[in-house]
Formats: sequence, C-alpha cells, structure tokens
Amino acid sequence: MKKTILIFVIIGLVAVTLMLWIMKARTITYQEILMLGVVLVVVGFAVFVGINRIKSVIQKEPFEDELSKKIMTKASSISYYISIYLWLIIMYLSDKVALESHSLIGAGILGMAIIFLLSWIGVKMFGVSNG
Repeated sequence: MKKTILIFVIIGLVAVTLMLWIMKARTITYQEILMLGVVLVVVGFAVFVGINRIKSVIQKEPFEDELSKKIMTKASSISYYISIYLWLIIMYLSDKVALESHSLIGAGILGMAIIFLLSWIGVKMFGVSNG
C-alpha cells in the first residue's frame, strides 16, 4: 500500500511542477509541447499502474504476483538494453545538434521512460517466454 501512495504522491508532484512550468513560460515552442506530451504519457502510465494497484488492494489480491513481477523484470531488461543504444545515439548527436547538454540529458531520460513503457506494453501483449 505504501508503494501505491508513493506513486500518487509522485504523480501529484509532477503535476504541480508542470503547472508551475506552464504558468512561468511566456511562450511555448514545439519542442516544449513535444516534451509536455511525453511527460503526460509517462504520467498516464503511472496513473494506470496506480489504479490497478488500488483495485488489487480493494479486492484483497496481491498487487505484485509472480506474473506481474516477471513482466516487469522482462520489460526492464529489454528497456535497459535499448536505452544503452539510445544514450549512444545521444552521445553521437550531441556534437551535431545545437541543443544544450541539460536538454539532451532531459530528452534521454524521457526517452528511457518511453522505451520502458513500450517494452512493458510489448511484453504484456506478446507474453513472457519460458526462457
């Protein structure tokens, strides 16, 4: 139950931060709109996971059974290997792109979150192999 509460606390902190950022910004560029969209997708995934955990607690079921742990482990290992290549691409492009280093690091972190989300969806849809 503590992990479920923690998920919603982090979602709230991200939402407050996004609202402060939007209120402070005078003009919003297309890059910022894209970044905002990616953050909202990641927050939506967190809300989905949090609601599923609340449903499991209400039904007095364990919210982390063997299958969900195996899916999470498989998705995290796949996303780890793909993220290594993402960072290699970011390192290669850092000399060729006129973005600041903190923008590239932020894009890399958001990219890792999206890669994990897509890996989780893929493992959830296609199943976990018995290997």
